Amino acid sequence: MSSTYPGKVYLIPVPIAANTYNQVLPEYNKYIVQQIEHFLVEDVSTARRYIKTIGHAKPIADLQFNCLDKHNPMQDIKVFMQPLQEGKDIGILAEAGCPGIADPGALAVQYAHKNGIEVVPLVGPCSILLALMASGFNGQSFAFHGYLPIDKQERRQVIRKLETVAWQSGQTQIFIETPYRNESIVEVLLEICRPTTWLCIGKNITDPKGWIRSNTIQNWKINKPSLHKVPTVFLLAGQRQF
Repeated sequence: MSSTYPGKVYLIPVPIAANTYNQVLPEYNKYIVQQIEHFLVEDVSTARRYIKTIGHAKPIADLQFNCLDKHNPMQDIKVFMQPLQEGKDIGILAEAGCPGIADPGALAVQYAHKNGIEVVPLVGPCSILLALMASGFNGQSFAFHGYLPIDKQERRQVIRKLETVAWQSGQTQIFIETPYRNESIVEVLLEICRPTTWLCIGKNITDPKGWIRSNTIQNWKINKPSLHKVPTVFLLAGQRQF
């Protein structure tokens, strides 16, 4: 399919932890951002703050920001993409981490591919992959499940299912949680998972005070972590991997 959009869509990662731009993002990302005037973002205020931090050739007030979330109809996205027809590039920013990964930016990327628009992902931190890298769990076969159900009974059923898959297939099971519910999900994991199941917790990844630790459920019970209102990634693995 030939494209009627000469502009490109750039996927622009954002630091997971504050004040870590120089540690986690290449200088090339800054160069690209400074060439772009149109952005699709989850939250305008945080996007403006991020771009102001790294600097831009134009005043922030002269840049165009459109909010993109999972509720946007396709017609909105079509309108947002119009600058591409004029040869102008568009940048998609996540709130933190990489656009399109547990992020509504995937909707705009899907539109781009359907219309033959070139999509260019930039290098940046992804808490899911960083946690997997540091977990010691199976990196050949893994599944990311996003957020688990809010309903307590459904959540318990899903966790049991994920643990079973981890043991039977050896596949690493990865999920995340809204920070204020971290403590409750840890309680459920420690209550219903086997003592010999392995749990990796990645707390505030890339932050100087953050950490990634793997241990058995039995040992986590002895030294239960404090995760209240801190961005966290959880990974489950069966014993036979070790």
